[in-house]
Amino acid sequence: MDTCFPVSSSPFYPFLTLLTFLSFLPSSSICYPTAIAHLDLIDGHHLMYRAYWAIPRTLKTSSGEQTNAVFGVASMLLTILAKEQPDALLFCFDEGEDTFRHQEAKDYKAGRAETPDDFYVQIPRILELIHSFGIQHVSDPHFEADDLLCAYARAAEKSGDRVTIITGDRDALQIASEHIRIAIPHKGYQQAEYLGPKEIELKYGIRPDQVASYKGLTGDQSDNLPGVKGIGPKTASELLQKYDTLTGVYDHLGEIRSSVREKLEADREQAFFCERMALLIDSIPLVVPLENLVLQGLPANNVLAFLRAMEFTMLLKRMQSLSASAYGQAHFEPSSQAESSSPVTGEERTQMALF
Repeated sequence: MDTCFPVSSSPFYPFLTLLTFLSFLPSSSICYPTAIAHLDLIDGHHLMYRAYWAIPRTLKTSSGEQTNAVFGVASMLLTILAKEQPDALLFCFDEGEDTFRHQEAKDYKAGRAETPDDFYVQIPRILELIHSFGIQHVSDPHFEADDLLCAYARAAEKSGDRVTIITGDRDALQIASEHIRIAIPHKGYQQAEYLGPKEIELKYGIRPDQVASYKGLTGDQSDNLPGVKGIGPKTASELLQKYDTLTGVYDHLGEIRSSVREKLEADREQAFFCERMALLIDSIPLVVPLENLVLQGLPANNVLAFLRAMEFTMLLKRMQSLSASAYGQAHFEPSSQAESSSPVTGEERTQMALF
């Protein structure tokens, strides 16, 4: 939702077909039906889009293949594994422009700037990267990635697991709970901002369960949802602090000062529509069961081979360090591919400094 790139169905659908195909390919990783303690859920589109804009588009292999988005995603994924040390992990992706929200509002997300073509051509490599780790990914043509994040997070919470949702989309704040936190990447993933219920209330003045009502009032420009014209974040949070829900606000219009009341009355239908559009769905069947998300016996050799093919020398060294760590030894198969101790070039240092 608010930070996902604009999906253009014609260039993107071929890659979605590849994504679905890769999800069924055999992998050397073995997922045992063990208990999950910490599940990481990654908004795949946010990570790809963030990586694309964070790394200069001049980054290419010696053969001329552009790899800035691929490098960025690989770098963040290694950092996430090292920092979060999840027991299970899942990438969630959007799948085109035919979700129930697009069907209900034809202009949903209209007006976004087009993503350059050199982003799309890197998507197959990013999917190849994810598969090289033996990590699962899901998408659904009728729902957005946010809905999938919500469904998996709440299912894991019901199973007694701790969940970290990695996304830049503020719609996901409504999922936060005592056992579910939102991690917003900053500086790659070096300075992630963690938001639970207390942090959300402190920052926005609302509870997680009030996020949809809040967006009904303020709207969401990135999704082309107008909300109530003239109602900003401060007024919206004040109204919800006093009346709890959007319905509560409209049930007490007579108590609200005239200047605000007139705005609410003028855009009543629009407010409830935007609230409904912002509300995430958690009743989606889990195509990949939770137990299949467990990270165990991950194919370190496959990852190293991919990073070597992409000429990501610095990431090769980081992958070696990760697999040699206590976490790596518990979750990756032993690597048979020792890396040489060749000196780090100026270009490689630049890569890491950029991310």
